[in-house]
Amino acid sequence: MEFWTVKYVLLNALNILHSNARWMSWNLFLAIVPLILSVLLFRRTQLGSSTVTVPPMPLAHRHRSWLWWLGVLTFVAFLPNAPYILTDVIHFIDEVRYADSIWLITLVLIPLYGAFIFAGFEAYVVSLINLGYYLKQRGLGRYILRTELAIHALSAVGIYLGRFLRFNSWDIVTRLDALAVTILDDVLAKRPLLTIAITFLLVSALYGPLKQINLAIAAYWKPRAKSLRSADSLRF
Repeated sequence: MEFWTVKYVLLNALNILHSNARWMSWNLFLAIVPLILSVLLFRRTQLGSSTVTVPPMPLAHRHRSWLWWLGVLTFVAFLPNAPYILTDVIHFIDEVRYADSIWLITLVLIPLYGAFIFAGFEAYVVSLINLGYYLKQRGLGRYILRTELAIHALSAVGIYLGRFLRFNSWDIVTRLDALAVTILDDVLAKRPLLTIAITFLLVSALYGPLKQINLAIAAYWKPRAKSLRSADSLRF
């Protein structure tokens, strides 16, 4: 590339980052919320010498607490925000349409949106893996697939409500009456149901391979992490 081309791409890259930083950061934050909740609700989280859980009790007894169930409801309400990021591809299409340089598209837009969308959907995948881990620890492993499919369906509905009808996760509390009326009058119509079904198939198709990749990476690194911790303990 010539110098003026490099300068042009860099200036436009800064402009794109500046114009997209606010909404991308917000959407990514909403996608990370259920991931954090899944760790606190379904895993044992080690923070220094302390174990952090919600509520602060052993894994097998958490379901007995109303606080845990409140956390689960919040987790389910916010979870569609993670796969919702897939629909932000419409912004990428608009950016590509108005971009006047192939270098800007290949060096800035594709990496930016690729990383953004991957991070959001990865949060969804890991959140469900954590939920599956909890079910397995409770002896409910046979329900993992059914639970995942049910959550894919709920997420597809949530994505439709968010993308097309502009509802937010907290509207379950602040606008429950409007949300219920909308679901009955609009979402259950033929065209929305088709959109939701396509979204469900897309989310399911992407989730399956990514879940296996994540599990394979975890299986590869887990024994190595234990070996490193053992080696560090021997030094002292």
